[in-house]
Parts: sequence; C-alpha cells; structure tokens
Amino acid sequence: MTVTTTVNLDSLLCVNLTPLPSLYKKTLNPNTSSPAEPSKRLTLHKSNMASKEPDHEHREDDDAPAADDEDTGAQVAPIVRLEEVAVTTGEEEEDAILDLKSKLYRFDKDGNQWKERGAGTVKLLKHKKTGKVRLVMRQSKTLKICANHYVLATMTVQEHAGNDKSCLWHASDFADDELKDELFCIRFASVENCKSFMETFREVAESQKSTEENKEASAAAGLLEKLSVEEKEAKDKVEEKDVKAKEETETKEDTKKVDDSEKKDGEPAST
Repeated sequence: MTVTTTVNLDSLLCVNLTPLPSLYKKTLNPNTSSPAEPSKRLTLHKSNMASKEPDHEHREDDDAPAADDEDTGAQVAPIVRLEEVAVTTGEEEEDAILDLKSKLYRFDKDGNQWKERGAGTVKLLKHKKTGKVRLVMRQSKTLKICANHYVLATMTVQEHAGNDKSCLWHASDFADDELKDELFCIRFASVENCKSFMETFREVAESQKSTEENKEASAAAGLLEKLSVEEKEAKDKVEEKDVKAKEETETKEDTKKVDDSEKKDGEPAST
C-alpha cells in the first residue's frame, strides 16, 4: 500500500515573504490554489522516502532458506542399459584365516635395495577341498595383486632386524603370471598384527608339513600295493604258462602214444 503526500511548491518557495499565519494557512490548506494559477505540486511517495533506510524486508527475503525442490514424478529412461556382470576373484572356494592391512616390499637384487610393492590387505586363504593355503595381497585402491604364492612346509618367516613391526620370508611368487623367487618384507601398523601374521604363517607351514608327510606315506603305501599286485599278476602269469606247458607236453605224449599204437596195428603179423 502506497501513501501519497502532496506539498504546495509555491508555499515552500514563499516562506520568507509571507507572514507566519499565511504560511500556516497555505501549509494547512494545500489544495486552495486557484485553477487559473495551477500550483506546482511535489509528490513524494512514502516508498521513495523510505528508500534511504535499510531494506530489512528484502534482506529477510534473501536470508530465507530456499524451498525444497518439488518432486514432479517424472521418470527419465536411461539411454544405455547396462547388464549385471558376475565378477570372480578366484577366492570363492577358499576361506580366509587371516586378513590384515599392511604394506609389502620386495628386494631388488639388481639395484640392491627394497622397493615398495603396494599397500593393501594381506590374506591367508585355505582351500575348502585340498586344504592348501596361499598368501594373497591386493592393493587397496586398484585391487592389483602384489603377492600370490602357496605357503609350503619348507617356508620360514622371521622378524626384520631393527623393526618389530616387519618380517621377512622367501617365496616362489606368481603375482606377475610367472614364477619368481622373491624376498618379501611386510610391514604392519602394530606389533600385535606382525606377531599374529608370523604365528599364523608358521602354523600353516607346520600343518602343510604334516599334510605332505601323510601324502608321502599314502603314496608309499599305494606304491607297495601296486608292486604286490604286479608281483601277484606276474606269478599268476608264470603259473599259467607252466600249466599251459604241462598241458602241451601231455598232449604231445598222448599224440605220440596214439601214433605208436597205430603203427603197431598197421604192421603184418609174423609167420
């Protein structure tokens, strides 16, 4: 709502030339000017007068939080439909018996120095059927394989000299799709994690040693059984040959007897 105030410009200009009562009269009756002499009026709007003051209402509108976007319910169909792809890691048939965050290094023989292989999670995975355990480590961001080898009975792990959070071991690694004899050094965030890794590694190596001994014993027993079977078969063959030879000998003797008797029967009687 706009309030308009009209002020007679002539009365304002003649303030010093007019007596005080006349000024009051003209000021209180601004609309008494004659039509023949139109007075100049100055119109001031309250909105213009208030423009010099701070616009608090406008600032309040600016500071008001924006309204939430309304849900129009429109649905946009995707341009390209992507199908789900089954991703296999090769660990589906294995159970993790150890899972720790660490940083792996390998010793570069050419440069005679340690080189970082990657930072991520090291796992000891046991196969559900064969019972074999392998060490697998992947980088945390790219999931690239840093180490991939079986834990064998002949492997040993030892603490790194001067650092109780690190340990060393040798292995025939297959991380680069070919077997390489590597010297690894792994570092953990705490001493407890390093000790847990070393203890589990040694337990696995011992279990694989007993498993290999059982396999060797089973193989030896199988070999002995196979040899005994072969000996029995050879003996049976010899006996069979002896029987056949005996039968042939008897047959020959019988044939000879028959021939001799026929000859005797065919000879003329003596006179």
